[in-house]
Amino acid sequence: MSQELLNELMSKSEELNVEEKLQLMGYLSSCLKRDDNSIPKPRRKWREIQGKATYPLVGEDAQEWVSRTRQEATENRE
Repeated sequence: MSQELLNELMSKSEELNVEEKLQLMGYLSSCLKRDDNSIPKPRRKWREIQGKATYPLVGEDAQEWVSRTRQEATENRE
């Protein structure tokens, strides 16, 4: 699309009332959603992020976290 056409469309949109502007926005929004879904996003592989996070991620060993949350769940049930 040329810059001239874009400028013309923007200037013509100034002449629209609020209801017409909302209708135009809805149309453009639906076009964007439709176009976005037509281009498949590449799937990432887990190997690409392997080792990116420091260990332990949140300052706690995974097994310790599992044991602690299980114990807390048991205590909450009693």
